[in-house]
Amino acid sequence: MRNGRPRLNVPPINIPRTGVDVPAGAARFAAAVPAARNVLVPHSIPPAKTSPFDLAFAAARRAAEAGEVPVGAVIVRGDVVLAVTHNRPRALNDPTAHAEILAIRAACAALGDDRLPGCDLYVTLEPCPMCAGAIGFARIRRLYYGAADPKGGGVENGARVFNHPTCHHAPDVYGGFREDEAAALLRAFFRERRD
Repeated sequence: MRNGRPRLNVPPINIPRTGVDVPAGAARFAAAVPAARNVLVPHSIPPAKTSPFDLAFAAARRAAEAGEVPVGAVIVRGDVVLAVTHNRPRALNDPTAHAEILAIRAACAALGDDRLPGCDLYVTLEPCPMCAGAIGFARIRRLYYGAADPKGGGVENGARVFNHPTCHHAPDVYGGFREDEAAALLRAFFRERRD
């Protein structure tokens, strides 16, 4: 219990539009932020061959189809997927609407808490400094990412947020997962924009 609120004991409700059972907090978030309705997908990870990265890459492809930079993020606690999101700054007219930020907001709403201890974040691209800061503040346990971002990254490139002595929490960081696939998705997106 934290601040008088139980953790993970939020009764599930059904959002008819998606047919997915979602904790009440996630439904309130989706109602408050209509654009979030199609990115909240709390559910158990289906067995056999579906990984959080499969979900993150599917979300990244949806971002590209919507004209957003193709980055997808998934937050998992145990075998429960709390959030599946993708970049949406253009759709939401919000420069902070990166996949990681939206995933953190959705997972916090789903759990009814402002921190996500015991949760793991899977993202197709190395988080930027803003997202790295949010990951630290959310107390994410582990960060897994696909492609490194030498230009805009904030974890192992650029600002290296988790290496600063003022960083209150640094997750365990693992990079390079499906890196070639992530890089190819980004290259194709930007090549199409240039042509």
